[in-house]
Amino acid sequence: MSTRTVIRGGLVITASDELHADVLIEDGRIAALATSGTTVAEGWTAERVIDATGKYVIPGGVDAHTHMEMPFGGTKAADTFETGTRAAAWGGTTTIVDFAIQSVGGALREGLDAWHAKAEGNCAIDYGFHMIVSDVNENTLKEMDLLVQEGVTSFKQFMAYPGVFYSDDGQILRAMQRAADNGGLIMMHAENGIAIDVLVEQALARGETDPRYHGEVRKALLEAEATHRAIKLAQVAGAPLYVVHVSAMEAVAEIARARDEGLPVFGETCPQYLFLSTDNLAEPDFEGAKYVCSTPLRPKEHQAKLWQGLRTNDLQVVSTDHCPFCFVGQKELGRGDFSKIPNGMPGVENRMDLLHQGVVDGHISRRRWIEIACASPARMFGLYPKKGTIAPGADADVVIYDPHAEQTVSAETHHMNVDYSAYEGKRLTGRVETVLSRGELVITEREYTGHAGHGVYTPRSTSQYLN
Repeated sequence: MSTRTVIRGGLVITASDELHADVLIEDGRIAALATSGTTVAEGWTAERVIDATGKYVIPGGVDAHTHMEMPFGGTKAADTFETGTRAAAWGGTTTIVDFAIQSVGGALREGLDAWHAKAEGNCAIDYGFHMIVSDVNENTLKEMDLLVQEGVTSFKQFMAYPGVFYSDDGQILRAMQRAADNGGLIMMHAENGIAIDVLVEQALARGETDPRYHGEVRKALLEAEATHRAIKLAQVAGAPLYVVHVSAMEAVAEIARARDEGLPVFGETCPQYLFLSTDNLAEPDFEGAKYVCSTPLRPKEHQAKLWQGLRTNDLQVVSTDHCPFCFVGQKELGRGDFSKIPNGMPGVENRMDLLHQGVVDGHISRRRWIEIACASPARMFGLYPKKGTIAPGADADVVIYDPHAEQTVSAETHHMNVDYSAYEGKRLTGRVETVLSRGELVITEREYTGHAGHGVYTPRSTSQYLN
């Protein structure tokens, strides 16, 4: 039996509202909200009372793009489901949607079962799965229907990584046609991998081996071209499309154009593209390897266009694409050949704070912060209003957030299982103080009080932007 909790005196912020209200939590759910100081609110009694005076009371974050324990390039992501979800909680995220991987020649079900086995009993917060489709065939297409029925309602395909996850246009079209029929959502890694591989080969032949060349060969135009092609294939199939980790202004323009035409096309970006740039990839002594991810970091001028896309709703979601590889022993696999650096960066713990810094810096409003970090990802992937808001009936995934606390981001103090921070030394205003997941305290005044196994698997409905 869970403890009855009242959160008093805070400013409750959701995607639609800001109000000074007390929040009553019973049986793991939000039971009621009432204006602070009123007879109704004063009348509530509870075993646990949390004072949120001067603080924000916000929904727990929903990170719809993580890769815990993901195998890549002969190694695997450094965070387990246990360490990764604990770090997520420290950063105010209370739900992740990770990616189960179909092996080429294998069934979707085998991949999904393998990821369930990794996660079950190990997560500090709730979790769901998308399915990476690496091998489109008649059996795969039938399995997609079954997975949608049981709550795995989104499928990721890759126009990049030939020989690993790559799907050609015909395979993509078939999967999109199936999604159009079964209500699923295709998520697309939009980069022209075939062309990029040519540029990689040519760069290495010229002796261009440093990390910065990773960004130079993965050209923004090849992200834009693939984004355009994915949009047209989705249009032919009559299917919705969600473009993951959009990094380039040219790709944003393709998505904006499609949305202006009324097409069900959606875009996600990540904090690394909003705060980091090719300057980081060019850091000396192989330090740039820390910032190798795909899509790659872009020149600084792209940042303003990404923030603009978030303000105008041409981009709807900010996820992390959290896929951490340690600098020592993992990123170092690519010394002398940038193409062998494992692609991925840590970030699941930093997203809510970095986006709050976007509020402080005037890029977005407080409500938009909650929209792109909590409500929109929950709606996009069939978790709303169970997740992503503070309203009667919603899961009591609640964060007490101190908007005035100052912090300096560092690998010395973060909780991700990785030996560097992509934001080392960055000063931020705002910090998570207390986190509840389904009414249970996971972070209590900057102390971890959660445990592995609290987090449960959460099946999802189809995208609520399409219903």
